[in-house]
Amino acid sequence: MITVAVPDQAVADALGEVGDDVRVVLWDPALEEVPEEERERIELACLAHLVGGRKAYGRLAQCSSLKVIQIPSAGFEHVAHLVPEGVTLANARGVHDTRVAEMTLAMALASRRRLPQFIDAQRRGVWEKDPWAPPLADSRALIVGYGSIGQAIAQRLRACEVHVEGVARSARTAPDGTTVHASRDLLGLLPGFDLVIIVTPHDESTDRLVDARFLAAMPDGALLINVGRGRVVDTDALLAELESGRLHAALDVTDPEPLPEGHPLWSAPHCLVLPHIAGFEVLTNRRYTDLVHRQIAALRAGEQPVNAVMTGAVAPGA
Repeated sequence: MITVAVPDQAVADALGEVGDDVRVVLWDPALEEVPEEERERIELACLAHLVGGRKAYGRLAQCSSLKVIQIPSAGFEHVAHLVPEGVTLANARGVHDTRVAEMTLAMALASRRRLPQFIDAQRRGVWEKDPWAPPLADSRALIVGYGSIGQAIAQRLRACEVHVEGVARSARTAPDGTTVHASRDLLGLLPGFDLVIIVTPHDESTDRLVDARFLAAMPDGALLINVGRGRVVDTDALLAELESGRLHAALDVTDPEPLPEGHPLWSAPHCLVLPHIAGFEVLTNRRYTDLVHRQIAALRAGEQPVNAVMTGAVAPGA
């Protein structure tokens, strides 16, 4: 019998029929100790959003039969060092693609067509015309980090008649036909694109990737969109370009995050700031529950977990 822990009743209800060989129990390790009667039974633990830290993962480490931890985000660097020894961490790759892509398109349209400016003018009751704001159509977009989210963004941009290319670790032609360049060529590519969209995770290779040199290579009037991780962008370098009026930015993620009251990014010209909400998916959504069903099927068949990103090396109690 496979025992699956989910964070609340709504998720359990959304899962629906899981098979006679599966038990679904309610447990959120961020809120409570592992139920004593489930300590040796739970094999798959599905976590809620924003669950991290030593306390929650210490409770997970107490589950002697635990095989898979299913997190609800695509990014996993924030918990990689906490995964118990021998337990597989699975991310939610594919679950958030549509939501992130929709928000990226909205941010691109809002920024290019100056919607924040017009909303502010409406609030002030001023008829403030700016008819020459550039359209998305016929612009060129470079997506840095061309995975499944990047492909979903590209699909929507092409519907707006945008030319799209990508950047990844190695050059290739993506399944959707997109030309993907090697990351080593990134700086040389930047002058040719009106929009640069950051979708990369944060690690040693991407820390402050978008620095003063990167930004200086972007053409005048270009738009930087970040829906990846805040620390991929050097905030001071970006502020310098924004305050000069040379570049525009739309940020779903920032460094620091949350952005504190009074931070200069709040008032920087031509800068749209969102509170890191582009990719949050309700865990009762079919995209998430479909992933959990696939994870259960993999456990049943003794196969590799879906979306496995790493196996933990942290011994219980460490």
